[in-house]
Amino acid sequence: MKQISELVKQLHQRLQDVARPGPGRERITIPLTLQQRSSLLSWLAAQPIFPQFYWRQRDDLEEAAVCGEVIRFNDAESAHQFLVNNSVADMRIWGLNTFDQVEIPSANTPKSALFLPRIELLRDRDGERLVVNLYSETSLADDIALAEQCLARLTTSEPLAALNVKINGVTHLPDKPGWCSLLEQALEAIRNRSFEKVVLARRSTLSLNEPLNPAAFLNASAKVNHHCFHFMMRMDRDRAFLGSSPECLFLRVGNQLKTEALAGTASGSPDNQKAKALGDWLMQDKKNQHENLLVVDDICQRLQGGTLAIDVLPAEIVRLRKVQHLRRSIHAELATVDDADSLQRLQPTAAVAGLPREPARQFILRQEPFTRGWYAGSAGYLSLNQTEFAVSLRSALVEGNNVHLYAGAGIVAGSDPQQEWLEIENKAAGLRTLLEQDE
Repeated sequence: MKQISELVKQLHQRLQDVARPGPGRERITIPLTLQQRSSLLSWLAAQPIFPQFYWRQRDDLEEAAVCGEVIRFNDAESAHQFLVNNSVADMRIWGLNTFDQVEIPSANTPKSALFLPRIELLRDRDGERLVVNLYSETSLADDIALAEQCLARLTTSEPLAALNVKINGVTHLPDKPGWCSLLEQALEAIRNRSFEKVVLARRSTLSLNEPLNPAAFLNASAKVNHHCFHFMMRMDRDRAFLGSSPECLFLRVGNQLKTEALAGTASGSPDNQKAKALGDWLMQDKKNQHENLLVVDDICQRLQGGTLAIDVLPAEIVRLRKVQHLRRSIHAELATVDDADSLQRLQPTAAVAGLPREPARQFILRQEPFTRGWYAGSAGYLSLNQTEFAVSLRSALVEGNNVHLYAGAGIVAGSDPQQEWLEIENKAAGLRTLLEQDE
């Protein structure tokens, strides 16, 4: 990568070229060449500017490291309207949406944490580039002055250190007896036909011997958890929400929307022959197939009224490091492009909430002993041309010396509490084993 000082000098001149006293919006772009593939995350980790957001697309077609805040949005509706009103090619709004898209006053958590970043470092099919976003309703010149201050704080990247922390203690909420009790309540509700399926989750809090570097944690995850979206929202030096999720909530390009039903789980194995046998079992297992088809039906029903056509593809096996999943891809042609509407229709999915959605969601809110917040919500970006959100699974909230890991399991008639506990253990292991020195 070119020296930061050289890039800032180029940007300074470009900024002066667009300065004017009235309102306006601009997007200044400078091409660059990245020396190492890991340099985006390490560059972001070195910056003293917050908030920060990191994104690497599941197929590794796009990567972004963004920081600084031009404007903040507490819901997707206002973010979408901003993009419509301020049509700038390729302008993206990045961030998170909570599980059930409602504000959580007790946790000081808005329904969304979305922001137009000041600075973006991007890699995609068009190459690499550094971008500065400008916006002001009164004076673009004033906003350029703020951008100059932000640029002056940029620093060069440093290699991310390997993880070297010790787990002093682990607590689960709920613990195993509480989990079994919770599942028995859910199974009773299913027998009473309150809902067909509910997805219940566990939060595991790991107490470490020293504060965890969230970027180093995500970097370690990205090296071993393949075929996943890798994301990180860092609010300040001490707090970050991150994850390596296998599930796409939706990808929209123009009026074409792709989503998926990722439901049904079997154990994984490093042995290819054993993994294939487990995958073959998963493809034939009636309980898991039923769970997946419930999600497919729900997605199709939610999209009805907003689409011109829907197509469901055959089931396939998604093999991850610790588990395997059933996945059916769903393609739709939208009648009207409105990403906030698509979020409202698709989130929370049946794969993270249940069916029917509202009674399952209410059961979760009443019975789960913690607030999900960003877990099982979504992470990604909105733009006019293209929008993509991952379901924020296999995720962690880092708060200094404490790391909260989240994992869930779909409960339907016939679910066994012991087997479902094993499933969430396997899911949480995708991140937890990174912090265990004997792994």
